[in-house]
Amino acid sequence: MTRPVRTATALPLPPWLAHALRAQRGPVPWNAVTRGALAAGPLLLAAVLAGRASVGVVAAIAAMLAGINDRPGSRRTSVQRIGVPALAGAAGLLAGTYAGQHLGALALTLVLTALGLLAGAVSAVGPVASGAGTQLLVATAVGAGMPLPDPGWQRVLAFLAGAGWLLVLRLILPTPGSLTGERRLDFRFDGERTAVADVYDAVAALLDAAGTEHAVTRRAALTAALDHAQDALAGPRLRRQASSAAERRLHAQYAAALPLAEAATALAWAGEPVPARAGAGPRRLAAAVRGGTHTGPLPAPARSAPALRALDDALLRAAVAFDQGGGGDLHTRRRSPAALARTVLGAGGREYGLRVGLCFGAAAAVAQALHHAHWYGQHQHWYWLPATAVFLVKPDLGPLASRVLCRAAGTVLGALVFAGFAAVLPRPEGLVALVAVSGALIPVAARHFAAQTAVVTVLVLALVMVGGEPQASVGRIGETLLACAIVLVVGHLPMPGQRAGGVRARLAAASGAAHAYLAHVLNEGGDRATRWTLRREAYRTLAEARSAIALAAAELPALARHSKGADEVAAVLERLVDTTTACAVHLDDTGRLTPRHLGRLAELRDELAERRDLVGRLRLPELPLAG
Repeated sequence: MTRPVRTATALPLPPWLAHALRAQRGPVPWNAVTRGALAAGPLLLAAVLAGRASVGVVAAIAAMLAGINDRPGSRRTSVQRIGVPALAGAAGLLAGTYAGQHLGALALTLVLTALGLLAGAVSAVGPVASGAGTQLLVATAVGAGMPLPDPGWQRVLAFLAGAGWLLVLRLILPTPGSLTGERRLDFRFDGERTAVADVYDAVAALLDAAGTEHAVTRRAALTAALDHAQDALAGPRLRRQASSAAERRLHAQYAAALPLAEAATALAWAGEPVPARAGAGPRRLAAAVRGGTHTGPLPAPARSAPALRALDDALLRAAVAFDQGGGGDLHTRRRSPAALARTVLGAGGREYGLRVGLCFGAAAAVAQALHHAHWYGQHQHWYWLPATAVFLVKPDLGPLASRVLCRAAGTVLGALVFAGFAAVLPRPEGLVALVAVSGALIPVAARHFAAQTAVVTVLVLALVMVGGEPQASVGRIGETLLACAIVLVVGHLPMPGQRAGGVRARLAAASGAAHAYLAHVLNEGGDRATRWTLRREAYRTLAEARSAIALAAAELPALARHSKGADEVAAVLERLVDTTTACAVHLDDTGRLTPRHLGRLAELRDELAERRDLVGRLRLPELPLAG
């Protein structure tokens, strides 16, 4: 008789630890690596040769912060993504410089705390606002505490020059390979072209997954591709309308993808496989976008169902749009000043601001106390403490425990690596070269917070030595570990009001967008342009809510419990938006809904009504009683 063999089963990691070990994947962003190598290092070298090393240090810090915000996308969106935080950082540097020169320790701590409350609340608006809030606080701390001989206005000019130089590189450097080949395309629109082509590929992938267990994942990937393309096309323009034929063509190609995405979503909702040839048309459209070529003949899918007929019609309209190069301007996402104010002053903004303000203020208070304590000795880099707290505490940048672990590990590794280099490199030329190499590594290291921290630590310590200060690896480790402890303690203190305000605010926005989309489909379905705009907003707010929920769920249990159940609500809202899309396509074809559509809408309405504690009281439009 043989005994059954017991197999060991690995225990699942807690979410906060699993998040700390997770890293992004993808190809090496060689464009960003080149910009990083040409940014901080050359600026610092020029300043050292001119005998103004302190100015070069400030410019290199600004270039480093701009490099952190140098993400994939179109060139025009980088103007906002890099430029707005840089302007906020310059304002913070000016305010911090004069506050540090004229205020005592207590008053300075109160000013920094107030700025933390403001910057945290504004950060709830979105990624660009969050980057601006981060640079505002970091630059304020640096201006208040970094011992530099230059007056405030020179520091500000150096900061703007450093960030502006990287932005100029982002705008003028062509993409490798864009100037070679048989068909040379305008490299200025490489980011937009890639983003729009990815949408068509995502449509094809969703069609392939229809009727399988991968359909939900592929639909989420389609939403992400549409969000990315929407951002890429919505960058600042010199004119209100598209100013070139290439730009107008890209707008038309994006607009043509919206009905295709709608039809593909409806087919996935039906849960039945579609013919393999259905995905061939969108793939040919993707190739045409990337190569700037004509589409050629597109294989038509069978027209045996409303969604398949909608897909065929959308392919025909896309072929016409590709040839004519004209289309609607449906990519812009506009939010009124009143809506932005509601976000800042709402529950999510208040909780965000309170969390950042308390941590930033507490770190500044401890740093000031140590700075003025005779028993502690020299504490020249007290500004490291509040600046480190900013990068740790911001909720949209990652779970608190995960970031603390990664920050601590990355700082220790980076400090040890720098100590080894500092012992053998010549000064200052060796340190300048180390700054250039570190700047080039930032885009690659951005895939994991610990790796990014290690690279930034090396760069900052090199800048400190170039500025004339002694090697400070041990101090950097100590300041970081102290900041980690402060953020962990303050970040988990009880706070007034209902917790998980950011998650609840995102869910409420997603719920409102979903209901607006449903109401339009049931009551005003003929206006397709408005319908596609509402559909985009519904899926986009859902994606933002999903992201906030995932980050909240990866916190330590003391914080994660406040967002319990939010993921289920988001899943119901996603099914509601998918069903609304299927209803819209069916109404276009037949003018009425089937009992299946009505039954699914009623079920989802009841499910949401049971979860009104997370999204508030819901008011869905009345459903028709008969198909």
